[in-house]
Amino acid sequence: MTFAELANKGMLTQPVYEPGKPIEQVARELGLDPAGIIKLASNENPFGPSPKAVAAAEKALREANLYPDGGYFTLRQKLAQKTGLGMEQFIIGDGSNEIIELLGHAFLAPGVECVMHQAAFVVYKLVTLMFGARPVEVPLVNMRQDLPGLIAAITPRTRLVFLASPANPTGATNTAEEITALVRALPPHVILVLDEAYADFLESPPDLRPLIAEGRKVICLRTFSKIYGLASLRVGYGYAATELIAILQRARQPFNVNGVAVAAAVAALDDEEFVSRCRCENQAGLAQLGTGFKRLGLEYVPGQGNFLLVKVGDGAKVFAALQAKGVIVRPVKPYGLPEWVRITVGTPVQNERLLGVLAEALRS
Repeated sequence: MTFAELANKGMLTQPVYEPGKPIEQVARELGLDPAGIIKLASNENPFGPSPKAVAAAEKALREANLYPDGGYFTLRQKLAQKTGLGMEQFIIGDGSNEIIELLGHAFLAPGVECVMHQAAFVVYKLVTLMFGARPVEVPLVNMRQDLPGLIAAITPRTRLVFLASPANPTGATNTAEEITALVRALPPHVILVLDEAYADFLESPPDLRPLIAEGRKVICLRTFSKIYGLASLRVGYGYAATELIAILQRARQPFNVNGVAVAAAVAALDDEEFVSRCRCENQAGLAQLGTGFKRLGLEYVPGQGNFLLVKVGDGAKVFAALQAKGVIVRPVKPYGLPEWVRITVGTPVQNERLLGVLAEALRS
C-alpha cells in the first residue's frame, strides 16, 4: 500500500498554509543581496523585538539544557497581574495558532460547523477542515466583518465562531458595542473565538473580560509575534473562563512552548515604553502608506492593524514586480482577493521605498 492509501482520508485534501517568503529565499531565487531586501509581507515588527525581551532570552538560553516550567507559572502570573484575571484563566501556546488547533481538538469533529468570514485568517479554515468539520463562510460587507451575518449563519451544528478585530488581511475592526452584541446573541452551544493578534495596535481595544466574568462562552487569543516583535520565538496565549481553559489544557502537549520564548514574553510584558513607541510609529506608518496610496490613485482598506490591504489590479504581477526589486509583500489571492496585496507597515524609510517601487510597478 502507498502512504496515501494509509493516510487518514482528510489529509489528502487538506490545504497547506503558505507563509510569506523569507528574505533568504527571495535572495537565492532572484540573485539579490539579502541586505538590500525588505520584507513587508508577514506583519512583523520592523523595529525588532523588545530590548528587555532580548536580554531575558539571552539569560534563559544559558539554561537551555533544562526543560521549561511546563505550567508556565511565571508568564501566567504576569498576565494575571496585567489583566486582573486569574492565572487559571490563561493557556500558553506555541503562538496563538496552536490555541486555535487546541480548540479543534476539544470541540471539532465531522458533522460540526465553524462560522467565519470569507477572506478571514486562513488558519481558521485549515483547522476546521483538519478535524473534519465544515467551515461556513460569511461574506464581508464593504470589506468589513458582518457580525449579524455571523449570527444568521449559526445552526444547531455550530460549535465555534471565529472573529478577528482588527481582521487579517483587511485590517478592519469592529466596535466594542458590536462585539458585545454578538457575544450576547450567541446561543448556548456556540463559543466565540475572538482573535486579538493585532489588538495591541489599538489605543483602546474592546475589553471582553466583563463578558467572560458573566459566564459568556468566549475565548480571546493574543500573540507576542506582532507588536512585541517576538515572531521567531512563537509564543501566544488565550484567556477565557477557567472551565474552558481546563479543557484546552488537556489537549496541550507537555512543554509546548520553549523556555527562551517564555522568558522573553515575560520581559516583553514589562516593556511598556517599547510597546507604546511601536504603536505610535505604526500609526504614523499607516498614515504614510495611506497618503502614498491616495497619491497613486489606489483604493485601500483603512485598517488599524500593522498592515494595509491595497487594490493594485493584478496582485500576483505586482507582487512579482516588487519582489524583483527586493521588496516582499503578500499577495492575497488565496483569500479570494486576487486584485489586492497586503503590505506590512515598515519603518519610514522602508515605507517610502515601498511606495516608490510600487509606483514603478504600476507604471510598467
